Amino acid sequence: MQELNLPPFEAKVTQSGEKLLIWDVLRRRHVVLTPEEWVRQHLVHYLINHRGYPKGLLSLERGHQYNQRQKRTDLLALDANGQPLLLVECKRPTVPITPTVAHQIATYNLTIGAPLLLLSNGLEHYCWRVDTVNRTNERLNEVPVYLSC
Repeated sequence: MQELNLPPFEAKVTQSGEKLLIWDVLRRRHVVLTPEEWVRQHLVHYLINHRGYPKGLLSLERGHQYNQRQKRTDLLALDANGQPLLLVECKRPTVPITPTVAHQIATYNLTIGAPLLLLSNGLEHYCWRVDTVNRTNERLNEVPVYLSC
């Protein structure tokens, strides 16, 4: 898999027939290792090991409704009260981060209401603090540490 602009972690990769599988610490099972999954797994380990997000408060592919359609979030971190804190959208490394891609996560967040957004293709990362009351966004230089959110 491609080298990403994220800290390495000890990935547990196995082969099943033609498919590569990676151990997912959140789902506690092997999942198909796609380029997008490679990015997601790096971000999961980054949030847990480098930013202090509790593993038990991270949720993968959580369903939500938008425009009467069922959608799934790539990754959602909850705060200590179980409320959305950080919404993460992962793209495979070959997908450039464009305004259209940023609009996707912002649109999802209309129904989720997380105060922090993270968009990454593994090579480029963009994090924002969203103020829904004043309808403003502040670009952050890094993902906030869990306790300082």
